[in-house]
Amino acid sequence: MLEKMKEIAERLKGLRDAFKLGATEFAAKIGVPPDDYARYEAGNTDIPVSVLFRAAQELKVELSSLLTGDAPRLSHYCLVRRGEGVSVERRNDYRYQSLAYNFIHKKAEPFFVAVDPEPEEKPAPTNVHPGQEFEYCLAGRLEVTVGGHTLVLEEGDSLFFDSSIPHGMKALGGRPARFLAVIC
Repeated sequence: MLEKMKEIAERLKGLRDAFKLGATEFAAKIGVPPDDYARYEAGNTDIPVSVLFRAAQELKVELSSLLTGDAPRLSHYCLVRRGEGVSVERRNDYRYQSLAYNFIHKKAEPFFVAVDPEPEEKPAPTNVHPGQEFEYCLAGRLEVTVGGHTLVLEEGDSLFFDSSIPHGMKALGGRPARFLAVIC
C-alpha cells in the first residue's frame, strides 16, 4: 500500500506541476491546509478519496488517472465484475473499490465501500468535498453523520446529501458495513 500511496502522490505532483500551480496555491484551490497537502504530495500520508476527487476535478482529469496512472478509455459502458474494481485504499477506516474506473467523462464516481467496526463510542471521521453524495447500505448497519445529524442506515436504506457539509460513516453492531457510494 505504501508503494501505491507514493505513486499516487507522484502523479498528483506531476499534474500540479504541469498546470504550473504552486503547492500552496493548489492546496487552497482544493480546500486542504498547505501542511496537509505537502504531506500528501510527499507520499507520507494517505490521501483521502475526497481530496483526490477534488484534485482530479481541479486538474480536469479522471479520478482513475490519479489512482492508476491510466486514462479511462471506455465511453459507451464500463462493466466491472464482482471484486474487480480498482481498489482505493486511501483511508484506514474505509476500503473503496472504484466501480467505473475505466469510463471516460463520468458525471459521478461510484464506489463499493467496506467499513470495519470501531468502538461504538469512537466518533466517525468526517470529511467534506464539493458536490453531492448518495449512499446505499448493502450489508450491516451504517451510522452516517451529516452536519451534526446522526442517522442509521440498515440494509436497503439509502441517503442522498450535500457533501460540502461535514459527513462521516462508521459500522455499527460489531459487524462490518458495506455500502454503495456515488459521489457527484
